[in-house]
Amino acid sequence: MKLFKKIAFFSIAVLVVSCGKKEVSIIDPLLTNRDTTVSPAVDFFHYANGGWFNNHPIPSSEKSNGIFRMIQDTINSQIKSICKKSAADDKATKGSNKQKIGDFYASGMDSLSINKLGITPLNKELAAIDALQDVPQLLSAIAHLHTIGASPAYSFYVNQDDKISSKYALFFGQGGLGLGDRDYYFNTDEQTVTIRKEYVKHLQAMMHLMGQKDVNAIQSASTIMKLETDLAKASRKIEDLRDPVKNYNKMSLKQFNSLTPSIAWDKVTMNLGVKNADSVIVGQPEFYKALNGMITTYPLKDWKTYLKWDLVNTYASYIGKSFEDQNFKFYSTAMSGVKIQKPRWKRVVEQTNNSLGELIGQVYVSEYLPKGSKEKLLEIGNNIRDVYADHIKKLDWMSLATKEKALKKLSKIVMKVGYPDKWKDMSSVTIDRKSYCGNVMQTNIWSYNYMIHKYGKVVDRTEWSMYPQTYNAYYNSSNNEIVVPACNIIVPGFEGRMPDDAVLYGIIGGSTFGHEITHGFDDQGSQYDENGNLKNWWTKEDLKKFKVRTQLIVKQFSKFEVIKGKFVNGSATQGENIADLGGVVMGYEAFKKSKQFKTNQKISGLSPNERYFLSYAYAWMVNTNKEALAQQVMTDVHAPAQYRINGPLANIPEFYKTFNIKPTDAMRQPDSLRVVIW
Repeated sequence: MKLFKKIAFFSIAVLVVSCGKKEVSIIDPLLTNRDTTVSPAVDFFHYANGGWFNNHPIPSSEKSNGIFRMIQDTINSQIKSICKKSAADDKATKGSNKQKIGDFYASGMDSLSINKLGITPLNKELAAIDALQDVPQLLSAIAHLHTIGASPAYSFYVNQDDKISSKYALFFGQGGLGLGDRDYYFNTDEQTVTIRKEYVKHLQAMMHLMGQKDVNAIQSASTIMKLETDLAKASRKIEDLRDPVKNYNKMSLKQFNSLTPSIAWDKVTMNLGVKNADSVIVGQPEFYKALNGMITTYPLKDWKTYLKWDLVNTYASYIGKSFEDQNFKFYSTAMSGVKIQKPRWKRVVEQTNNSLGELIGQVYVSEYLPKGSKEKLLEIGNNIRDVYADHIKKLDWMSLATKEKALKKLSKIVMKVGYPDKWKDMSSVTIDRKSYCGNVMQTNIWSYNYMIHKYGKVVDRTEWSMYPQTYNAYYNSSNNEIVVPACNIIVPGFEGRMPDDAVLYGIIGGSTFGHEITHGFDDQGSQYDENGNLKNWWTKEDLKKFKVRTQLIVKQFSKFEVIKGKFVNGSATQGENIADLGGVVMGYEAFKKSKQFKTNQKISGLSPNERYFLSYAYAWMVNTNKEALAQQVMTDVHAPAQYRINGPLANIPEFYKTFNIKPTDAMRQPDSLRVVIW
């Protein structure tokens, strides 16, 4: 697939590769992506990537375009091939991975059957909600809906106990909001007010599709909005959810019952599928106090309306064109600015991967993963860890006692790269071609049961929470581990050849390994010890110095105005911003050990330093529409891509020297405000 086109208004660098008697010209994306009409001292993001943006506008079916979309399109094409081959195999053994993948995909592509069935796959659940007669039955119904993929009234999950990482615990948190984040219900800026109005219209439209007449639909929409607004009032802001100590409130079931007398949690946990629950971790106790009052003050009929909405909202994309179109109209167009839906094959491929990614991953690894990928990823990761240790040893603001603890934690970080050594067992899932909605629900039930059955068992520290075909990575504080899936080896524009070290360390080293390792030492990760327990390992003086430095990055990012009147939430995004800064610094330090750097090897006329910083910018080459940007600053702990480049680089002296950034330039922080943490 040709991913890059020639761009007329600036010079094209061509790499000449000898292939026997023929010479093959390869365009270097680090040059062709640039827009040299933009000064790197003013806006490095658009200098490094603007040429690509100018020639690749955001498709009408997407909210953004860039490196993530390019890689995802490649992965989607590969998964599509897996799905189509599986669907065409009429000899696949029933219950086999191939049969499940093929039938799931086929059921999703059968739009005629989906439209014919409409909402009927949900009729049994809707009837059960209608039949509720009292509060105990209501609470049982809420719990049951959680077991089939919906999420009304609150959030619930099983995970490692933050303070005892060797044990699983039951977590209850705030939730139940159709708009996702509490600020959508209260902010008074024009765009948010408009979204609230559109949300009420959307609720009315969905009630119509569910069979309600005009007056009833209007009343139902009003009821849902009022109930969700009350839930939102009791919810914490996104930045307040970052404190793991304040959001860790462990109590017995008896204590939980005392907090909420109208809710018998011993019965609720049983209905959630948990036997012999002894304690719970309540993230936001004030939310449950409010919920306790709402359970009895809202009439049962209002709760029924809300529960039916939550169920239909969960499955709207799988119960016929009218529901899917209306769902898209609000959540994708009104909230994210996406004008048209993706082609059906792409929507179904992505859902098949979401639901059966564990099975697809096994085929992906065997058929599409380049040989040696796992080893190369691990090599880069270990090199990043080595330079990290050197940096910690040389820190001038940290005491020896805290350094020893930090180095111990760093040495114990587990690196899971490529793909898991063992796959999850999905043999209990039944998939057929009768109902797309039914198949999605079956996989949701499997996922829930897989989670719930962990409770009371030994923690499996080998488990992965991402598929090898997922272009992303994560740090898990409870395991003190980083997980980097196989497809992170993909670098568009370097197909069929190994990128030079500047590219590898700018993208895979800096924005991936360096970033994820730094999460172990950001504002949240730094509160967990080497064994993954929420436990302070800092001296009082060092912790104070650390917080002074993290507040500098909060202040820096809070000044970035994304669109008129909407700024980056520096507090909510500080963990990712710390990780970005640590990542680009550590990636650079590791790159300095390479032959390319030591010999000052130029490629396409670019010095090693130029290639490194351009590669880091390439890692976040993402152009996003204004609606999605507005949504991101309200709901996401990641800053928009532009500031993930401009923000960290504005703190790095080597960057200043490479691109001649002067003290008065926008891409340079004043010395008194320059952020240096790790």
